[in-house]
Amino acid sequence: MNNPIKFFTLVFLTIFLLNGCNTKQKKPTEVGFLIHALDNERWKNDRDFFIEKVQELGGTVKVTIAENDASKQLAQAKELLTNGVDVLVVVPVDQFAAAEIVKEAHAKGIKVISYDRLIKNCKLDYYVSTDNVEIGTLQADYLTKIKSTGKYALIGGALSDNNSQHLYLGQMNILQPLIEKGDIKLVYNEFTERWEEIEGYEHTKKILAKDRDVDAIIAGNDAIAMGAIRALGEYGRDGEVLLAGMDADLKNLQEIVAGNQTCTVYKPYKKLATTAAELAMKLANGEECENTYQTVSNGEILVPAVLFNGMIVNKENLKLTVISEGYQKEEEVYK
Repeated sequence: MNNPIKFFTLVFLTIFLLNGCNTKQKKPTEVGFLIHALDNERWKNDRDFFIEKVQELGGTVKVTIAENDASKQLAQAKELLTNGVDVLVVVPVDQFAAAEIVKEAHAKGIKVISYDRLIKNCKLDYYVSTDNVEIGTLQADYLTKIKSTGKYALIGGALSDNNSQHLYLGQMNILQPLIEKGDIKLVYNEFTERWEEIEGYEHTKKILAKDRDVDAIIAGNDAIAMGAIRALGEYGRDGEVLLAGMDADLKNLQEIVAGNQTCTVYKPYKKLATTAAELAMKLANGEECENTYQTVSNGEILVPAVLFNGMIVNKENLKLTVISEGYQKEEEVYK
């Protein structure tokens, strides 16, 4: 070609077009977010916070809901892996069954983050949650500061969830010395099958049938606490029994205002979700992760973990906690 200007223009256009084609071929990072169920208010918030952050970082999210069915969750994971997701974030239905999800993902070179609930007995990559031993300690410490003697009952979370055992350990760290002194009598101590209101209702009816004069109930979460409130109401004891929950669900905050629930525990859901989203995007893109994590044993390995602290929410500090953080609206809480 005799004209050098035309030659360089042609070369520039060729490079530009090739780069344009390559850009179009590159798909955005896709994160698979497997949620056990949307059975409690908080999970919708976790989902929305997570999606918002991934999208902000330039990725997309494929959400699946397992409706508390472990087999369904495994099938959903396999489908996401077949469709080419870059990383999996899992809220497991069952702490043990979900190990198969990790194995399936690793077979395809995909990393897995366990979110909120620990997946046991596998080579899990990361874990993002709260310090649930500390949360159980907060619950028991708050109630025993109000009433250091009397009859206490524990309605734990789901047996399929590792968090339930950790909450129990925290609760007993406070209660056991008082039990040994004879100041507190533990009249009921059972776990549930699921973190659901009906479980709290049925267990509280058993408690009241056994000992109507129970002084305090520590519930695994706010859904269980709502069931306890319903049963206590039927026995004419609503507002008389100290009651702790966890999750800071709107209905329970309203019951705290009404005097039927003593306290709940707020976990920083936005921080949890955004941290998991940031970590997922780094893993999906092969980026280095900071080596500043704690470790948690899942029965097979020490899993790198990011653990946040919870905070007690009561009638006095509602405005300074969940409302000031923007998690709940004042007009709704005091409705």
